[in-house]
Amino acid sequence: MNLKEMLNLADKIVFEKTGQHLDDLQEAVLRGTLQRETYKQIATDFDCSESSVRKVGAELWEILSEELGEEVSKSNFRSAMQRLQNSNVVNFAQDVVVSSTFNVCAGSRQPPDIPNSHPPNEETSNTKPTKTSHQDLSEMPELGVLYDRTSELDTLTTWILQQRCRLIALTGISGIGKTALATQLVAQIKDEFEYVIWCNLDESHTPDEFQHKLIQFFSQSENLNSPPTNQKPLPLIKYLQKYRCLVILDDIQNLFISGELAGKYKSGYEEYRSLFKQIKTLFHQSCFLLIGWEQPREFSQIESQNIPSCTLQLTGLDIAAGWQILKDKGLAEIDNYSELIHIYQGNPLWLKSVATLIKELGGCVSELLQDDPILLPEDLKDNLQQTVSRLSDWEKQVLSLLARESNGINLAKLLENTKIPSSDLVNVVQSLLRRCLIEPQESFYTLPLVLKQYMITTMYR
Repeated sequence: MNLKEMLNLADKIVFEKTGQHLDDLQEAVLRGTLQRETYKQIATDFDCSESSVRKVGAELWEILSEELGEEVSKSNFRSAMQRLQNSNVVNFAQDVVVSSTFNVCAGSRQPPDIPNSHPPNEETSNTKPTKTSHQDLSEMPELGVLYDRTSELDTLTTWILQQRCRLIALTGISGIGKTALATQLVAQIKDEFEYVIWCNLDESHTPDEFQHKLIQFFSQSENLNSPPTNQKPLPLIKYLQKYRCLVILDDIQNLFISGELAGKYKSGYEEYRSLFKQIKTLFHQSCFLLIGWEQPREFSQIESQNIPSCTLQLTGLDIAAGWQILKDKGLAEIDNYSELIHIYQGNPLWLKSVATLIKELGGCVSELLQDDPILLPEDLKDNLQQTVSRLSDWEKQVLSLLARESNGINLAKLLENTKIPSSDLVNVVQSLLRRCLIEPQESFYTLPLVLKQYMITTMYR
C-alpha cells in the first residue's frame, strides 16, 4: 500500500467509528507518521504545538486500536494497516465488512482509493449502494468526434477513478483538443459521481461568485433528497468531503492576466489560488479538472509521488488520426498527407482549418504548397493572434528571435540576443514552455513551423 491508500483506509475506519472524516490535523499526523516524522516535525510542518499533535495522535491510535482489534501506535501504524489490507477480512470495494470488531453497513459512502479487496461471499458481493447522481452539464459542449486520444483517456480515467487525484490540469496549445477530450471523458465517467458540474469560466466568475455557484448547485440538489430545513449551506470543502463530486473548469486561462508570464491571476481573482491549494491539500473525495492554454503557477509539470494533483499536456495527433481528419474534410486521396500532418503538428484545429482552405480552392495540395509550404488561413491566423496577444513583451521577444533562426537556440544565445536579464530569462522560457509555444530539443529551443510562419508574417507586415 502506498501513502495515499493508507490514508484513505484510515479515513474509512475513523469515519465508520466517529461519523466524521479525518480533519486536516489528523491527516497531517497520519501522513507524518507514515513519512517517519517525529511529533515535533509534524507540529512544525502544520504550524501548531507539539502537545496538540500528541493529543490528536493518541486519539487516533485509540480509535484504530478499537476498530482493528490490536494495539496500534505511532511505531506500528504502517504495519497494522498493511496487515488489515492483507487479511481479506475487509471488502471496501463492495461496501461490505465482515468482522467481529468492524462492522460497516452496505450503502455507506466510501472514501478514495480503497485497494485490492474481494467479496467475502457471493451473497454479499452484489450488494452495492444506490447512488443518486446530480449533473449540471448545460455548459458542456456537444459531444463530437474525438480523434484517437485513447491513451490520454486511459490516463485521465486512471488518475480520477483509481488514484483519486483531487486536482488535474489538462493543458496544451489552443486547438489541440483539450475540451473535446474532456467531454468524452465526462461522458464515460460521470455516473461514477454523486455530483457533476461543468463550468465555462469567463469574466463573471469571480472567486466568490464561482464558489457560490457550486455551493448553490450542491445544496439545492441535496435538499431535493431531504426534508426542507433552515440550515445554512455548508462551506464548499464540506460538500467535496461529504460527496463524490466532479467539477470541470474550462477556459481556465480567463483567470489570468494578459501581457504577463503564464498563470498570473487577474486583480480580484487571486483567491482562486487559495481555493486550488485547499482542493489540493485538504482531504476530500472529489476531483477538479482544470482545462486551458495556461495553468495555475501552483501546478508543477512534474508532480512528486503521493501528491494528489497531476498535469496532462496534450500534444498533436499521430499520422493515422491526422489522416482521419483530412478524410472527414474530403482530402483522403492527397499524396503528401503525412507531410501536411507533420507541418501542422497533428493539431486538430490547424488541420481542419488548412484542409477546409485546400478543399475550397480545389484540393490541389502540390500547387498550393509549391511556393509556400505553410498555409495560414485567416481563421488560423486569428487563433494564433489570440494566443500571441496574451504574451508578455519578453515572451514576444523570444518568439521573434526564434522565428528568425533556422535552427534551435540555447539559453546562452537567447541571453546574448535579447535585452532580458538572465534572472528573468529562465522564467520567460519556462512560461513559454508551459504555454506549449516552444519545444525543447536537448539544450535548444525551437518554434513549431506554423507559429514560426505566423511570427515572420506579423514581423514583416
